[in-house]
Amino acid sequence: MPEMLEGVIVNYRIGPKTQRPKECLIRPLGIEPKMAGSLIGWRVGWPADEPRIRGKVLSLHGRRGVLRVRFERGVPGQALGSRVRLYKRGGA
Repeated sequence: MPEMLEGVIVNYRIGPKTQRPKECLIRPLGIEPKMAGSLIGWRVGWPADEPRIRGKVLSLHGRRGVLRVRFERGVPGQALGSRVRLYKRGGA
């Protein structure tokens, strides 16, 4: 497993009547869906080139390799569909 990966923000985590802008669903790029479980605990930075908003991978969402991430503050709507950087705890 590489030290750093990229992913795409798929959507906010939503419910029937609520939307949580601090929690997003992210699809990691370049790994198999079965390997996505090993990314739990990794850090996330948005945007990918110069991270300003940071978060942490909490769990898997479903069986297709999508991750549930909680950011320290809300992610703007322009972030949907954009790239994020995934890295191990000590990484930048």
